[in-house]
Amino acid sequence: MDIVVKGRKTEVPERFRKHVAEKLDKIQKLDGKVISLDVEVSHERNPRQADRSDRVEITMRTRGPVIRAEASAPDAYAALDIASSKLDAQLRKVADRRRVSKSVHRAPMSVGAATARLAAEADAEASAREPEQEPVPVTRIGSLKIEGDGPLVVREKTHRAQPMALDQALYEMELVGHDFYLFVEKDSGLPSVVYRRHGYDYGVIHLKPEELG
Repeated sequence: MDIVVKGRKTEVPERFRKHVAEKLDKIQKLDGKVISLDVEVSHERNPRQADRSDRVEITMRTRGPVIRAEASAPDAYAALDIASSKLDAQLRKVADRRRVSKSVHRAPMSVGAATARLAAEADAEASAREPEQEPVPVTRIGSLKIEGDGPLVVREKTHRAQPMALDQALYEMELVGHDFYLFVEKDSGLPSVVYRRHGYDYGVIHLKPEELG
């Protein structure tokens, strides 16, 4: 298993890299299909955000869906602890879903119902470990919302999109821990977004290009 640690606009000490390797070594024991773990560390220099100045994002690539966890804390070590705990919870979701799908003694269960209990436990654990945060000033420019006093930073990402069914999109959204997930809907071929509404109710938006001429 390859573990790659990189800093985004910050230097990552060798001591921290070794700590990451020791901390995440157990991941392979939980999931033998892990190919690589990418750990990105960033630092916010705004003193008003000192309580969450260091952010760690862990991306796990396997032969299945990508699993991601992230956290912010006063220092990188604390952020790594929280993020790795979230990743552990995500792996337990995967194991639980496999057990549900293999069960022949009960009717198939929806993705939301199968993961609701584990997600609630993971959120409760993360909330208990995350430090309390002071309100961050918010500035609005049109429809954009900017947190903090720093300059506007636009981060662009490009992902490969393999067409998938809605239930698979819901499942992968849960794995990356986001409230929305962008995907290409398998049957229609349309770019689509599934998003969380309230609790474990979901909505989906399909984008249909307007015909010209």
